Amino acid sequence: MTPYAFDIAGLAISALLLGAYQYFLARKERRDPTYTVRAINALARTAWVETVMAEGKDILAVQTLRNSTMAATFLASTSVLLIIGVLSLSGQGDKLEVTWHTLNLYGARHTELWLTKLLFLLLDLFFAFFSFSMSIRVFNHVGYMINVPLALGHKPFSPAHVAVHLNRAGHFYSLGMRAYYYAVPLVFWLFGPHFMLLATLALLFVLYRVDRAPKVFARDFAD
Repeated sequence: MTPYAFDIAGLAISALLLGAYQYFLARKERRDPTYTVRAINALARTAWVETVMAEGKDILAVQTLRNSTMAATFLASTSVLLIIGVLSLSGQGDKLEVTWHTLNLYGARHTELWLTKLLFLLLDLFFAFFSFSMSIRVFNHVGYMINVPLALGHKPFSPAHVAVHLNRAGHFYSLGMRAYYYAVPLVFWLFGPHFMLLATLALLFVLYRVDRAPKVFARDFAD
C-alpha cells in the first residue's frame, strides 16, 4: 500500500457519498417537483415574477432583488477572506503540521499531502466565490428585465423568460452554498481521513434534513 492509501480511499469514499446524494436528490426532484426546498423556491420565484410584472410592483422587485444581491455579495466576500486564510495557512505548514496531525491515526503526514489538502480546500472556496459572483451578476440583469412594462410586448422580457433568469441566479446561489457545505469534510481532512468520513456522514444527515421540503407542500401541490 502507498503511504497515501488511507487518504486517497477516504477522499474517494467521501466524494462518492456526496455524489450519490446529489444524484438521489436529482431523481427525487424529477419524480416530485415539490420534494426539495430548492425546487419549491424555484416555483415561488416563478410565481413572484409573474405577480410583480403583472401588477407593476417595481419597488417590491427592487427591494427583494437588492436583498438577494446583498446576501450573495456578503457570501462572496466571505469566500475571499477564507481563501486568504487558507493561503496564509499554507505558508505556515511546517509550524502547524505537528499540531494538526496529533489526531491523525491512519493518514499520511507528508508535507506534499498537507499542501494537496489545502489545494482542494482552495478549489472549493474559489468555486463558491465564482458561484456567488455569477449569482450577483444575474440578479443585476433581472433587476432591469423585471421592470420592463408588459405593454411593450417584448418576448425576451416576458415573465416566463425573466423567471428563468431569476431561477438561474438562485441556482448559482445554491451552488455557492453547497460548496460551503462541502468545505466541512475538506477541513476535517486536515486532521485525518477518518475525520473526513465522519464529517461527510454528519453532513449528509444534516443536508437530508434541510434539503427536503415540508410534506405540506407536496400535499397542497397534489390537491
